[in-house]
Amino acid sequence: MPISVRSFAKINLGLAIGRLREDGFHELRTIYQTIALHDVVRVDLQRGTGIEIRCKDPRVPQDESNTCWRVAERVLRALKTRGKVVIQIEKRLPVQGGLGGASANAVATLLGLEKALKQELPAREKHRIAAEVGSDLPLFLLGGLVLGCGRGEEVYPMPELPEMACVIATPEVGVSTPAAFKRWDEIMDGTSGKLTQSSGSDTINKFSHTAFEWLSGLPTSGVPAKGRDRAETLLLDLVRTGIENDFERVVFPEHPELRDVKRVLEREGAKYASLSGSGSTVYGLFESQAKAAQAAERMNASGVPAQATLTMPRAEYWQQIFGK
Repeated sequence: MPISVRSFAKINLGLAIGRLREDGFHELRTIYQTIALHDVVRVDLQRGTGIEIRCKDPRVPQDESNTCWRVAERVLRALKTRGKVVIQIEKRLPVQGGLGGASANAVATLLGLEKALKQELPAREKHRIAAEVGSDLPLFLLGGLVLGCGRGEEVYPMPELPEMACVIATPEVGVSTPAAFKRWDEIMDGTSGKLTQSSGSDTINKFSHTAFEWLSGLPTSGVPAKGRDRAETLLLDLVRTGIENDFERVVFPEHPELRDVKRVLEREGAKYASLSGSGSTVYGLFESQAKAAQAAERMNASGVPAQATLTMPRAEYWQQIFGK
C-alpha cells in the first residue's frame, strides 16, 4: 500500500537578505513557521527500477527536475537499495507561491520512502540530502518555529509559539525568486549589481536584533501587560519590533497588486501581515479563528483567493504528518 504523507506549508515571519556569497547564493536570516495547509504525497514502492512522478497539476514537473524525484534518487543511493518508486502528488498548495510547497513535497517523499523501505537514514544524512536539493527543505525535517540561516538551509528549532489564526491569500501572480534577488542586488548597489559586505551585514544584524526582541514576548516596558495572553502579546510585539520581509522592497514595486492584498489583510483586522518568501502568497495573523474565517470569506467574495488556517507547532506537525 502507498504511504500517505501530509506535506505542510510554511510562512516566513520576517526575512533578511544579506551579502551575495561566493557560491552564488545570498546569506539569509528568516524565521520559518509551519502551518496547517498541506498537499498530500503518496509514495509507493513497486517491483522494477526507476522513479515516476504523478500529478494532475500540469505546472508540476514530472521528470528529474522535480524535487521529489531528486530526493528519492538520493535516498535510494544512500540506503544502497533499488526499486521502482512511484510518487503521487495531490496539490492543494499554490505552485511557486512562497509557501515551500515543492520543498515540503520533497521532504514528505523522503519520509514516505523511509517508511516504505522500512529503513531510516541518520538525521545528519537526511539533512545533507535535504540541503543538497534545496534551501527550504531542511526546515520541514523540524517543523514548528524554525530559525533559518546560511542560504536558509541551516536550521535551528526555536521555542514554540502558541497556535495562531492565519489567513493565506494566494493571488494568481507569478513571482520569480531569482529575478527578485537580482533586483535586490541592483537597488543595494546600482553600480556593481552586487550587495556589499557592509550593507549585507547590516541587514542581517538588524533582523537578528529585532527577532530577538520580538521572541522575548515582552512589551516595551519589559513587563507583560495584564489581560493579554501570550499569542496576543507576541502579535503586538511582532508589529512593534518591525520585523519585515526584505523581498517586499523589490516584489511590491513590480507587483503592486500584492501590496494591495497586504493592505486588504490589514484592513480586515490582521495584527501582522507580510509576504511569504518571495511571494506571491501574502498572509495575515489574526487574534482569533473567527476573525480569520470572516476575513477570508470577505476576501474571497471580493475576488481575492484566501483560506483561513492555523499555525502548526512542532509536536502537532509530527503527529499529523502521516495521514491522508
